[in-house]
Amino acid sequence: MSLTTVSTPRLSEVARHLIIPEGIVTSAFPRVYRRLTDVGVSFDLWQQGFGQVALGCRADGKYAATIGGVVAPWPRQVGKTYTVGNLVIGACLEFPGLRAIWTSHHNRTTTNTFRSMQAMVRRRRVAPHIAYNGIRTANGEQEIRFANGSIIMFGAREQGFGRGMDAIDWEIFDEAQILGLKALEDMVPATNAAKHQHGGLVFFLGTPPRPGDDGEAFTTKRAKALAGKTADQVYCEISADPSTDPDDQSMYHTFNPSYPHRTPLESMLRMRENIPDAESWRREAMGIWPADGVAVVSAQRWRELADPGPSDGTAPDSFGVAAHDGQFSVIACWADDEDRFVEEVFAHARLDLVAEWIVPRSRRRMPVLVPNYGAAAPLLPMLQAKRRNAKAASSVDVGRGCELIVAGTDAGWLTHADQKQLADSLAGSRKKFGRDGAAWTFDLKTSTHNAPAMAMALSLAGAAGVRNAGATTKTKRKAVLA
Repeated sequence: MSLTTVSTPRLSEVARHLIIPEGIVTSAFPRVYRRLTDVGVSFDLWQQGFGQVALGCRADGKYAATIGGVVAPWPRQVGKTYTVGNLVIGACLEFPGLRAIWTSHHNRTTTNTFRSMQAMVRRRRVAPHIAYNGIRTANGEQEIRFANGSIIMFGAREQGFGRGMDAIDWEIFDEAQILGLKALEDMVPATNAAKHQHGGLVFFLGTPPRPGDDGEAFTTKRAKALAGKTADQVYCEISADPSTDPDDQSMYHTFNPSYPHRTPLESMLRMRENIPDAESWRREAMGIWPADGVAVVSAQRWRELADPGPSDGTAPDSFGVAAHDGQFSVIACWADDEDRFVEEVFAHARLDLVAEWIVPRSRRRMPVLVPNYGAAAPLLPMLQAKRRNAKAASSVDVGRGCELIVAGTDAGWLTHADQKQLADSLAGSRKKFGRDGAAWTFDLKTSTHNAPAMAMALSLAGAAGVRNAGATTKTKRKAVLA
């Protein structure tokens, strides 16, 4: 029987991160999918691929993910309940006596999922397989029983559901972004006595955690998977590239494989209208994790802007200074009417040496922008005492510098000296958006090695008003900095 009957993307084309355990030699999915097609259920190609790897088995016949589970961070409206819900139904049809529990954090989510699953099993061709009075709707006792003895039980973790259960074959942790380690300790042991021929299997489904969510378990599983530290876990993440414009409709398909053939444009726009906050949209609809943030400049574009730079002895037009993880970075900017050229010209862990370096290399009117907070702030009085034009960078200055980075790299008028330290800083820096989703600054919580990138923004802001008539960045020289 062919499993590839729909012309939709493959799983490998849909998933941003797909990590599959080694040693899979077969899968229980063809048997399960045969049951589903018999009752009129079909999957898109990427959903079939997910089923194949999720139910993949090693040579001993056990699920390859029976230890680490199946971890699937998917955005909203991708078809999570349809995909995994039908997998559970198909498994219940194929394996008599299968015992599964579906648990969400919130009771409301559990109830909504239960209603969706009721609709699935009440379809004309599925209903005959359900036991007489097999659908129980009493709160706290929501379940679907099959005529062959299989059962799916539903409950909310916030109400203590799942504790003390045993001999569970499949566990589906919905809303896994709100899944504390205590809940795992309470519920995962329920699969220790699983009687299913392929072993117990645990699914972790959800979106990236919100600030304040107890998302330690979900986040830890993701971190271990991306670090290559999992041998018995399927990890399938669907998410947008962090640099994707939130409102670029041409990119919707990259984070929602059901768009537009199953989730129409109006559904996406309705969701966008009801999730106006930019960060929430990135997390909920685009699947972008907080730790990933949004890249400031793509690595490829930054490489394209490398340039030999100045060639005479003219001094730069501004300095920007910033600190991160105990390291101070000084970025110089040469400016003319058209172009900007930036370079890290000094870096050190001692602030007094940074001051000693700047003083003889800066003119009295040359702007030196320094944050008015953090480790670099004491540099301000040190330079001002030497009658240098050191200024405390305002939020407006930072915002202007950030805008100039984007505008300059987009248009090509911002070039640089191709230094690894500045490239690494940009690669590790992340954007933090304002509530309007447009203005941004550096997200200091998720950025790494942030000093050179922030110092560059400050140097660009400092040089914003500089006009050097008759000079261009192509003819200036940084030898004056020696």
